[in-house]
Amino acid sequence: MNADIFLGIDMGSTGLKAVAFEAGTGATLAASGGALPYTHLPGGGCELSADAIESALMRALRSVAEQLGPRVVNIRALSCTGHGAGLYALDEQGRLLAGRAVASTDQRAAARARTVAQRWGDALYQEVGCRPWAGQSSLIAAELFDVHGGEHRKIRQLLFAKDYLTFLLSGEAATDASDVSTAGLLSLDSGAWSAMAFEAAGLSDLMARALPPIVPAGTVIGRLLPARAAACGLPAGLPIAVGAIDLLASLAAVGAVKTGHAVAVFGTWCVNAVVAPAREPKPDVGAIVRFGPASQWLYLENSPSSMANVAWLARTMPFTDAAAVGAAAVVDCAMSARLGAEGLRFLPFINGGGVAAGATAGFVGLKGHHGRAHMARAVIDAVVALHAWHLKRLAARGLGVPAAVGAGDGAEVGTAVGAAVGAAAGARIAALGGGARDPRLVQLLANFLGHPVQRCGDDETGARGAAGYAALSQGACADDVLPVRCVTVEPETAALQAHAEYFAGFEALIGSMAPAFEQLARPAP
Repeated sequence: MNADIFLGIDMGSTGLKAVAFEAGTGATLAASGGALPYTHLPGGGCELSADAIESALMRALRSVAEQLGPRVVNIRALSCTGHGAGLYALDEQGRLLAGRAVASTDQRAAARARTVAQRWGDALYQEVGCRPWAGQSSLIAAELFDVHGGEHRKIRQLLFAKDYLTFLLSGEAATDASDVSTAGLLSLDSGAWSAMAFEAAGLSDLMARALPPIVPAGTVIGRLLPARAAACGLPAGLPIAVGAIDLLASLAAVGAVKTGHAVAVFGTWCVNAVVAPAREPKPDVGAIVRFGPASQWLYLENSPSSMANVAWLARTMPFTDAAAVGAAAVVDCAMSARLGAEGLRFLPFINGGGVAAGATAGFVGLKGHHGRAHMARAVIDAVVALHAWHLKRLAARGLGVPAAVGAGDGAEVGTAVGAAVGAAAGARIAALGGGARDPRLVQLLANFLGHPVQRCGDDETGARGAAGYAALSQGACADDVLPVRCVTVEPETAALQAHAEYFAGFEALIGSMAPAFEQLARPAP
């Protein structure tokens, strides 16, 4: 009963949770959290009030402290993780500017991102590992706080989600390389803030006054403020360590920060990543993240919409007659229809896409005989197929496992699948995030890839990874003190043919949509 406890706090794109883990067993001792009330605005805005963040944080911590009871004194440290990019800009009083944060799914800077990309795109990819995109902190700041009028000068501190939580609890501001790099604001070569990235956004003057120090994840930067400790019931003076972006925290939690291990994160974003040695010339991937020593990088293939598509369908169509609610109700309904939804297809880009400029969502092939189950199935098929598409793009560049299922027909596909799976037997793919709680989605991914997929944890991998950084700050090895179990999901051999045919059609469809996306992205007359 006296084992150490480490606390991880995870602020995702839809909710916030706090989880206490027991050292040695890795068992979850207490957990609390809930949805965050994001506000969707005209023009693609997505914001969250400062009051909502603080209330959710303190409510979750109070509940964890109450659940632990007398064992609360065994908490040794805490750390935070969270979604990347977006905008958490503080004013001179240490409050969120305009009283709100902006999510990374915000699309209001999309036109600005396209304009900046025309001039700076290739140079920025070489410098920071990504091209301009709407959810970047710098472009959101430039869009919402007039650059030419000087309103952006009100920004006194530029933070990320996890860092804002740390600031609320400790009063100290710092960040780590993974968040800065994921936002496209870190020089891959130097590991420092990139002057080029801020110049491209028209925010060069922020470099001298508004950027927090970059320190290694697991570094103690402060202690729990007495007022916060009294309000939530945690020990006063509790060490608070800098964490990492939620993707890296999740990778660390399942032991995937190893060369060649790939992950698919079924979260709001469609995130797919592989850790591998740094390469020059840089491979053509969605983004490259530096998270520590320059010898290893995180290679990403992402789109802004994964389970966000499912959440949209859940709130748009009635699923109240289902036993489940939300995303689970959509999946239940979808599984009553067959793969392919009788010819109905969905473009899974409800928050934009990484496959083509201006990508948007929509149904293609909709006919009178299609019903709610077909629409749900089309969304589910497309969401999982998009993860497979990104993973295959990484694999085609020698990052991760070989692409197992491709276009073709008959026995040729089956033979190719068997050979690829055998060749990749020593590699790992892990499915993480809220969607990975449903084994049916993980099974669908394994079938599209033709490769085993590990379903890891219980959707607490982000918080577990954060707790691991807390353990690291106290001299412990997270792999030893916070072990996690993964279950392997094998592809269904009899289903590989049908899934290969669906995937080939999906790949062809999204490959042909670029002209349509471009036309739709043009300003209305």
